[in-house]
Amino acid sequence: MESDHFHRNLHSEGSRQESPIRCIFLCEFHPTAGPIITCQVPENYISKELFDSVSVYIITKAELERSTITVTLSDCKILGFPVRIEDKKYARNAFHFNLCFVCDSTSRTVHYEPVVTKLSDYLMAMEIENSFLSSGSAPTKLTPILKQVLEDLNTKGECALTEGPIATHLKVVKVRSDPMAVADHQVPVFLKALPTQQWDLTTQQVAPYIDGFNHVARIAALADVENNLVKACVQNLVYYGVVALVPLFQYGNVYCTTSKLKFLMQDTDLQNRCLQYVAKTHRQLPNIRDVFRMYAAMTRGTTVRDLCTRFNPAALRVNERKLVQFGILEELIRRVNKYPVLLGENTELQKSFSGAASLDEICCSAGISAQQLEDHLERDHNVVLLWK
Repeated sequence: MESDHFHRNLHSEGSRQESPIRCIFLCEFHPTAGPIITCQVPENYISKELFDSVSVYIITKAELERSTITVTLSDCKILGFPVRIEDKKYARNAFHFNLCFVCDSTSRTVHYEPVVTKLSDYLMAMEIENSFLSSGSAPTKLTPILKQVLEDLNTKGECALTEGPIATHLKVVKVRSDPMAVADHQVPVFLKALPTQQWDLTTQQVAPYIDGFNHVARIAALADVENNLVKACVQNLVYYGVVALVPLFQYGNVYCTTSKLKFLMQDTDLQNRCLQYVAKTHRQLPNIRDVFRMYAAMTRGTTVRDLCTRFNPAALRVNERKLVQFGILEELIRRVNKYPVLLGENTELQKSFSGAASLDEICCSAGISAQQLEDHLERDHNVVLLWK
């Protein structure tokens, strides 16, 4: 049992996918009949037999009131938020109810938890205001509300309720997966801008040095901010979709195309964004055919330096750095890294030559330039390079 969650797993949850809400129902503890379903949309989605078998976990004891409860069965998952209203006007001096969402048994429901809580609070406020739930006409009044919530949340991800004098707005917030750890050699690039006042102090110090070409270790040095703080800051910005991480740009880098490159000649919106992004100056945009030819020429063994010699990007009004960056961000191309593998005896530097670390990583950790490392590897006949 967690501090504010109680999970009763009656069957293996399996892989968790996001899925729509299949049903919404309201149940209550009736003073004579015990736990019952008062209203559900669509009707009879949860059978009486099924409800009776799990009602002890849905209409709960006092310790679990106002806690998110998830009951996972073989063919569905029930998410609820049990509420108790104490008042002498009720039989047994209290009214117990639980507003529940029903989803597929293998689906994730954590993003619905705040919605269930807010909707429960809305119904509780209406019950206190005018006995909305406990009156005999509750099913008639509640059914259209639950239908609206079910349809709006599944189609739009939000719903506005304005029943009587009380109003509320429900919104499903997608739960993002945790971003991967940020490495020293990775390069953050802004995808969108945020107002400065929304940033914490560390982000304000770091942000001016995020230009799409400085790697994390260099940003930490330029901003005079401790390396791990910069990594945490960048990881947070990645989580919220403000920055993306791209490989370090060098003229000795090698890239190859992906299957998505074909979209550059099919999607006019992608073409327009590409030309605006890669243009050397916005006064005169490059030709999309020239840009496509440069991307198509990116093959294993061909460095950016080779491409520049062959195409002369400046004459084509193309910024080669931005060309590579846009291609990486849109997954039109990918970096082909070199991984040194040592076949002979170890030196201090050669300890990194395990095949697991790329040249970028080794350069960054050793504090040497790519050219210095390349020269070293050329002289060392005990090292072979894996390209992948």
